[in-house]
Amino acid sequence: MSIIKTVCVYCGSGPGTNPRFVEAAFAFGKALADNGIRLVYGGGSVGLMGAVAKSVLDHGGTVTGIIPEFLTGRENALKRVQDLIVTPDMHERKRLMFEHSDAFVALPGGVGTLEELVEQLTWQQLGRHNKPILLADIDGFWEPLLALLAHMRETEFIRPNLQVDILKAERVEDILPRLRAAAARAPAVAEELTPELARRL
Repeated sequence: MSIIKTVCVYCGSGPGTNPRFVEAAFAFGKALADNGIRLVYGGGSVGLMGAVAKSVLDHGGTVTGIIPEFLTGRENALKRVQDLIVTPDMHERKRLMFEHSDAFVALPGGVGTLEELVEQLTWQQLGRHNKPILLADIDGFWEPLLALLAHMRETEFIRPNLQVDILKAERVEDILPRLRAAAARAPAVAEELTPELARRL
């Protein structure tokens, strides 16, 4: 894989307290649209989720929203996207988000964002995929997580043969170049992650 056509964005269903988070979401949405890259995201119209999706659409880009049925009201599903997929549960949502995406970007967010991010890191660590994963470290939001990962390495819970390969960008304009560079150098994986494999992990 060397060409990124779709990017999955994990981010908060709220805006957060720092206005730079929303600014970054809008800026990244525009960058995706300007580069002809489809956004894959959680399907809502609120918070950072809504900001990045609306920005892609407003700048002429394409969006796939994937949302579980029980969240369509709570997160106000964004119906103007080109492709809205409503799933029966969270597990199906995450599987489809993985299958539709060439890379993953985590903007600031809460527990749900963290859970989705860590799942992709786990699958990557176990050799189930080699898709780039990047933290959009806006105003140092992800620094506590990076410190925790460093602590896990120091205490050898992340061992040298099970490294976590995570990218970081502090500026929105650096995100796509770093994803593309990582995709270009990524080795082939022996076994693609399928729904059957996902259930075994």
